Amino acid sequence: MAWSTVAEILELGAAGDPAIVVPDGRTITYAGLRDLCAEAQLALGASGVKPGDRVAMVYPNSAEAIVLFLAASSIAVACPLNPAYKEEEFRFFLEDTGARFLVVPPGQAPEARAALPAGAGVIEAKIDGARLRVSHSGGGSGGTGSAAGADEVALVLHTSGTTSRPKRVPLRHRNLTASIANVVRSYELGPQDVSMCVMPLFHVHGLVASALATLASGGTVVVPERFNAMGIWPLMQAARPTWFSASPTPHSLMLSRVRDNRPPGTERLRFVRSCSAALSPAQMALMEERLGVPVLEAYGMTEASHQMASNPLPPGARMPGSVGRGTGVEITILDADGAEQPIGQSGEVCIRGANVIDGYENNPEANASSFVNGWFRTGDLGTLDAGGYVRLLGRIKELINRGGEKISPREVDEVLESHPAVAEAVCFGVPHPTWGEEVAAAVVLSAPATEKELLAFCRQRLADFKVPRRLHIVESIPKGPTGKAQRRSLAGQLGAA
Repeated sequence: MAWSTVAEILELGAAGDPAIVVPDGRTITYAGLRDLCAEAQLALGASGVKPGDRVAMVYPNSAEAIVLFLAASSIAVACPLNPAYKEEEFRFFLEDTGARFLVVPPGQAPEARAALPAGAGVIEAKIDGARLRVSHSGGGSGGTGSAAGADEVALVLHTSGTTSRPKRVPLRHRNLTASIANVVRSYELGPQDVSMCVMPLFHVHGLVASALATLASGGTVVVPERFNAMGIWPLMQAARPTWFSASPTPHSLMLSRVRDNRPPGTERLRFVRSCSAALSPAQMALMEERLGVPVLEAYGMTEASHQMASNPLPPGARMPGSVGRGTGVEITILDADGAEQPIGQSGEVCIRGANVIDGYENNPEANASSFVNGWFRTGDLGTLDAGGYVRLLGRIKELINRGGEKISPREVDEVLESHPAVAEAVCFGVPHPTWGEEVAAAVVLSAPATEKELLAFCRQRLADFKVPRRLHIVESIPKGPTGKAQRRSLAGQLGAA
């Protein structure tokens, strides 16, 4: 698995084997996928795309999203964007990346088109049978279409921006191929594997883990246009995947649609992967009971081209509440001064490896604070045990400081989620005139329960200073596009309630 560029990951697949399956649509073989990618490269070049150009793409999960990413990253820089953005959001991301081209489905994405900077071109592209139909307007013509090298940027994404202005994350080909290889090795992926792509392809979780790692192993990726809890089990029955990866929210929604163990569609499952947000031990246990396979929690972030750690396949030990061991990535725990912490002592999780970015783009201040002695600071508080397993305690900036006592919101989440009537829980800090901050939490119920009952449950399991002083019973928890709970949004909405 010694790839130097993203385009090379397609070399392993046998020509006649299925590479991409679109439910109720087409099946594209590896030979067909290689032809489509070559055709897309030529079409983008003919539309004026040159090396180094930023090519924004606005597509739902689809064969086009994969083909156009592979093509754009091979000759320029791919910048996939969330189709759900509004015009102002598109304007920020298009201007921030310096996009010279916008690639969209014919007649679609009006808000992205309206936000396109002056002088940039629009390229419409759609797979029609075995061909890619492309038309363009503006932005120049006659690009060279020359192939990118390992050190060149393949993909630009942004951090989530939950604690500051979103930062540009330039992922080079060598970063992506290192991460893809780590995922393939971690889960022993091969041509026999079928992945159901549940996560969005504009995010590294769906793009790198579900799609690119599957293609790099010669397997088949099934790409429904969007995740729909009502329709996912019929898709599972039709596709019969061997694995799939999602954040805890889609996992929970999938489980809500089944009551029996090993429902139809799970016959070929080898494992299920969870990443992008914390998975509670209670949800992990329920998933394993219902699906009948190991549930492997992993740890990823955009700046690491996705995967950093994972619980291993059997016979390796998977540890509930842990995100596993480093997967081709070195992990250490550092204190605020950059000193390495002893085993079991909490501190900031820091990483280094071939998959980690060299630095944020045009952001020296962020780079100065994010790197120390060659280590990248993740911003996550955690511990490392003697076996190399990482346990995350929360985001450092989300720690609650109650009169000098530092409280991990995730610890409170897990206690609340272990109550049989709680489906989801999110703890957060709110201002307090005496203590500085006080503990609050929001819960979504799956069965009747009162605030008094839930707080009594917490008091039996948490030190008094960690018990929420206010508990809000809500209909839903605000989440980002990858299913990660937005603690700061909740604090803003409920902090003064």
